[in-house]
Amino acid sequence: MRVHVVGSSGTFPSPGHPASGCVIEHHDTRVWCDAGPGTFMSLPMDPDMIDAVVISHQHPDHCTDVFAAYHAWTYRPEPRDPVPLLAPQSVWDRMVEFIEKEPPCFDFTPVGSGDSTRIGSLEVEFVAMDHPVPTVGSRWEASNRTMFFTADTGPGGEWTRLAEGVDMMLSEASLQGNTHDKAVPHHLTASEAADIARVAKASKLVLTHIPPYLEASRSVAEAEEVFDRPVRLAVPRTSFTV
Repeated sequence: MRVHVVGSSGTFPSPGHPASGCVIEHHDTRVWCDAGPGTFMSLPMDPDMIDAVVISHQHPDHCTDVFAAYHAWTYRPEPRDPVPLLAPQSVWDRMVEFIEKEPPCFDFTPVGSGDSTRIGSLEVEFVAMDHPVPTVGSRWEASNRTMFFTADTGPGGEWTRLAEGVDMMLSEASLQGNTHDKAVPHHLTASEAADIARVAKASKLVLTHIPPYLEASRSVAEAEEVFDRPVRLAVPRTSFTV
């Protein structure tokens, strides 16, 4: 299983650095996970090779490039057959409201905590995260390797059980500094992400969703102090083997 980082900028994109999105690949299966602004045009393969789309929640920095995909896959001489789209119901509701019809290029399935599915050769399980809107984290498994993606979340809730023992945890790290003084409760500091990964006994930790106004190297340093081993940074156009 490979995770291709398409974008990792938290809250908003910056030049050359799309917002949240990655492609999870195993054999001939490729899933676009989160579609933040700038990710569609930065996909590491022809967009027609994407087998399914998974969106964690309705916030624009995680979903607005579904509109780019809608236009690219619909308004052409030979439109694509419907692509599976898995997301909380609120994502679909807002998409339909915005374009004033159900987009024909997507075959929508609502997902929430406790749901699981198989996409090609990938097994996926969803869990509710600690965020102000309906948000799902996801555990991915293939060939006896596992990865957990936090999407956006605070430390609350019971989602950490799905991260237990994973080979890689891809975690948001929107904040830096003292955990107890943070102004935004529904996001993680780098040290919180590291502590959760350490307690869960995740083998590898990769940080993502770091806003452009923060120095990413500081986030990595703060995480390594807690995780007690090297921590990687999700950078566009890089890939990780799970």
